[in-house]
Amino acid sequence: MTAKTDRLVTLFGGGGFVGRYVAQALFKAGARVRIAEREPRRAFFLKPLCGLGQIQFLRADIVRRDEVEHAVAGAEAVINLVGILKGDFEAVHVAGAANVAGAAAAAGARTLVHVSAIGADPDSPSEYGRTKGEGELAVRAAFPAATAIRPSIVFGAEDNFVNRFAGLARLLPFLPVMRGAWKLQPVHAADLGRAIAEAALDPGPHAGRTYELGGPQIVSMREINQWICQATGHGSKAVADIPDAIGRLTARLLGWLPGSPLSWDQWLMLQRDNVASGDQPGFEAFGISPAPLAAVAEGWLPIYRRHGRWAKPSPY
Repeated sequence: MTAKTDRLVTLFGGGGFVGRYVAQALFKAGARVRIAEREPRRAFFLKPLCGLGQIQFLRADIVRRDEVEHAVAGAEAVINLVGILKGDFEAVHVAGAANVAGAAAAAGARTLVHVSAIGADPDSPSEYGRTKGEGELAVRAAFPAATAIRPSIVFGAEDNFVNRFAGLARLLPFLPVMRGAWKLQPVHAADLGRAIAEAALDPGPHAGRTYELGGPQIVSMREINQWICQATGHGSKAVADIPDAIGRLTARLLGWLPGSPLSWDQWLMLQRDNVASGDQPGFEAFGISPAPLAAVAEGWLPIYRRHGRWAKPSPY
């Protein structure tokens, strides 16, 4: 990316897990970044990561059109990272996405990057997948030149995926796994952040296109949990497959409870593999060679070993 310090990028969801990596990529490219959050204080940790005057904060909820319009005013590029796993999917994934796209178009933004997900499909049986698909359609209707990015499961030091299973592996005598044969293509948050920033700052080759971004490896849920056990020094623990009948019943009856391991909607999403279809371009379009989990995990997974960072590295 070519540095250009007069660019202003509005980043919805910049204080989230993926948002911090997108913001850092934008800072490195010299852009000014306006973080738009429902609670801007969530993103104050970004201040030391950029230059003086390179960041600003604004309170905005994407379901409120007036706040969105205020957030995108004067921005050359707009990025929407906002998504939820539980709650009002229609309001956030469809109406909210349409608000951002419509406001960006009305404000004269040069480009819009809409972050969706692999599995986005208006015909998906899950509310998450269906509304993600309908959200893409709403964005295209309002801003035809928008770039849609669909990542697979994202991992990184702050994720709630690898860390969740690593924590369970440390605490439990064995690691229970639902839908062990389900396949995913985990992608490093830093690689995803670079691709999103590139699409926003250099829209020429990316405008109007859809990308499916997955990591270099396709693994099953069982395989990634076995790897996590090995990498955290718990390789002797068994990974136990929970029969689908029990998993389905658990998600149906208990999925609505706070802290439930799996909601019913997430169970429906697990009926389709989360891997790139091959019908859309991927990281190669951005000149990025995505990192496998094993290449970066040593940066944070040692905290789950018995002796933490003093433990002998696992031979994975």
